Amino acid sequence: MDPKLLEMLVCPVTKGPLIYDRDKQELISRTARLAYPIRDGIPVMLEDEARKLTPEECEELQK
Repeated sequence: MDPKLLEMLVCPVTKGPLIYDRDKQELISRTARLAYPIRDGIPVMLEDEARKLTPEECEELQK
């Protein structure tokens, strides 16, 4: 994931910052509790395509 691109992208729901999860190839919106997939190097920034974070995953992000 290009760091410059990550700086420009925001959550389409909250307009807040995103966290890059390299292992899962996702962009995480802590506020919306959503994980947007990255497919073939392209972030899919659609709410319908996002995965809802589990309560455990949300707790991990707080650390």
